[in-house]
Amino acid sequence: MSRRPRLAALAAATAALIALSGCSASGPDGDAEAPAASDAFPVTIEHAFGETVIESEPQRVLTLGWGSGDAVLALGVVPVGMEAQNYGGDENGVLPWAADALADLGGDAPLIFPATADAPAYEQIAEAAPDLILATYSGITEEQYDLLSEIAPVVAYPDLPWTTPWRDVISITGTALGKSTAADEVLASIDEIVAEKAAEHPEFAGKTFAATYDVGGTFYVYKPADPRVEFLIDLGLESAPAVDALSNGDSSFYYTLSYEKLDALDSDLLIGYFENQETGEAFAAQPYAQSIPAVAAGGLVSVEGAALVSSVSPPTALSLPWGVDSFVDAIAAALK
Repeated sequence: MSRRPRLAALAAATAALIALSGCSASGPDGDAEAPAASDAFPVTIEHAFGETVIESEPQRVLTLGWGSGDAVLALGVVPVGMEAQNYGGDENGVLPWAADALADLGGDAPLIFPATADAPAYEQIAEAAPDLILATYSGITEEQYDLLSEIAPVVAYPDLPWTTPWRDVISITGTALGKSTAADEVLASIDEIVAEKAAEHPEFAGKTFAATYDVGGTFYVYKPADPRVEFLIDLGLESAPAVDALSNGDSSFYYTLSYEKLDALDSDLLIGYFENQETGEAFAAQPYAQSIPAVAAGGLVSVEGAALVSSVSPPTALSLPWGVDSFVDAIAAALK
């Protein structure tokens, strides 16, 4: 199964998000309204490593991890630097919805610096000379936070690494940039899209699911704390009780499950994220996959293609409108 987006609808939705944060808007009489006033500064944002005071409206914002860059773009600001997204991104590590937003906003292109597993690219981050670093959905450690704070004020995740709800990424970004009203408008637009999709598919209501990723001989199960699971719940689905029952109290946003225990992963749907169609087909053909009740019953939802997988795992301010149609269509097809 290829991506199969409804290009016109998705492009319109993405453009609408960007337009929300523009410098002006038309009122009921067609006249241009004044831009929304910026929030008052300084602002203080609490996070896992303490609190960060942002003294004045940032002019040079740099983003780490996932989602913050999209949130900044959705609010009409071009970051001075963004961490490369190699999975699903282009040759420069820019995802398609971010590339669209950058083209629409214009201005100087951001520095795209490599994402590394061990540590942020400190030298390149320093060269970008940011006055604010957003890492609201990331895995930075406290030591890395301290080193980054020597470059510029840093806003880290509010609780645990890689678990910040996708809506919170947008609202925290709005607060940090002094654009909380614009962030509320972006969220309202996204909520409207999600509610519309849920209303179009009443058959989703009450159906249970397990969101999973099978790679390199390891089977991952995502827990309700993970934002990609939150998105599925927003569509009317329910996380299967077996997901929590099999986690053995693991406090992370995911856990691994041995192939011998997959028959206990009981749900109506199994959401599987796959690099491509061939990978999805290979998984479905495995005896261990067929031991999963949902797969055996025809309830496998194959989310295939790096860009589509990236757009919904978890969604962002820009990726959700881009990928939602293909994602919802795949779920609906499995339920049939």
